[in-house]
Amino acid sequence: MRTKYIKLTATFYFLLSTFNCIAQVETPAPAQSKSILLLGGIAHLGNGNVIENSAIGFKDGKLTLVADARVIKLQANAFDTTISIHGKHVYPGIIAPNSTLGLVEIDAVRASDDQSEAGSYTPHVRSIIAYNSESRITPTVRANGVLMAQITPRGNVVSGTSTIVQFDAWNWEDAAYKKDDGIHLNWHRMYNPWNGKANENYTDNVNELKNFFADALAYSKVNEYEVKNLRFESMRGLFDGTQTLFIHTNYVKEIIDAVLFAKSYQIKKVAIVGGYDAWMVADMLKDNQISVVLRRVHELPTNEDDDVYLPYKLPKKLMDAGVLFCLENSGDMETMGTRNLPFYAGTTAAYGLNKEQALQLITLNTAKILGIDATCGSLEPGKDATLFISTGDALDQTTNNVEQAFIQGRQIDLDNHQKRMFNKYSEKYKNQ
Repeated sequence: MRTKYIKLTATFYFLLSTFNCIAQVETPAPAQSKSILLLGGIAHLGNGNVIENSAIGFKDGKLTLVADARVIKLQANAFDTTISIHGKHVYPGIIAPNSTLGLVEIDAVRASDDQSEAGSYTPHVRSIIAYNSESRITPTVRANGVLMAQITPRGNVVSGTSTIVQFDAWNWEDAAYKKDDGIHLNWHRMYNPWNGKANENYTDNVNELKNFFADALAYSKVNEYEVKNLRFESMRGLFDGTQTLFIHTNYVKEIIDAVLFAKSYQIKKVAIVGGYDAWMVADMLKDNQISVVLRRVHELPTNEDDDVYLPYKLPKKLMDAGVLFCLENSGDMETMGTRNLPFYAGTTAAYGLNKEQALQLITLNTAKILGIDATCGSLEPGKDATLFISTGDALDQTTNNVEQAFIQGRQIDLDNHQKRMFNKYSEKYKNQ
């Protein structure tokens, strides 16, 4: 019976792979060869500022001009190509943190799921190695302005190492934007979420974790070993400040324990992922310069006595407390749901934030937390020309309509199989 099941699964995955090979795949764009000027658009810079009538120029993949078109003088031949976008909106590319996009193609097909590895402590597992740059989901995400992501492993106590990618590449080597940016730790739960009972093994679990990090810290103090420990080698960056420790946890007591744990091992960069109760310890997080990658806001409250609108209000609470945070999308059907990230930001604007603050939660704030804000996350001269143009408000589901997008100056193809299906059947039924 098992042999029959394996054969059926293998056959199904072979047919799936064949279909994906035959299906049209959007080709990565060539490097930018001619300078481009976007003229007259409403530029949302991602840093809280807006230019109502903008001039945005870029050359060789970098922004060279971001200014008010009404107060500057440009020579007629200053740019090779000028694109008039009067009345349209320009945004920096949206960045999706804590994402499994490219690691999972179909949730129900195990052979297409590369998001987790066997073992409890696997910091040396690199998510980028399993990243599929030709996923059919990625083009559907780009069509909503999501142009970059932090590809993150799942499962285990220490899941592994994430890498930041851009969504216009032939392979994972080309896609990698910042390799091995952080280690991901799933903090042990104090209580069983299903029955509310205390985890009797919590202290032992945490002590085991402490021993592991103590060994890693001791290992990091020696530069060369005759025989290298791959797990501890991968964690050196946590102790010298070149990597971030992303601690996945939601509840207040666990957040406190996690923060104290990170401090005790001299870890310089820490971010809480999830952070449902982060607003309750916001002062502690701010004082220790710990950022939050906040769980998706389009969810029900966790506790039965919570305010029914609490998930929508969490961003406002953290903003008021001065905590650096951004939005993420992990959970059910997260890969295809990544396209909804701009609408999550739009929801926060309906519950206390203004639209420009909401935009920061998926652009510049995310870039700061991931350590890439020097080159992306906002529209500023010197940064990458990773941006998109929408005819309407990109954070509003009813008006979002991305017409053009550029990744490092390359104009990318926004077509995808969903658009082709829509056009196919719209044509068939247009007279009915």
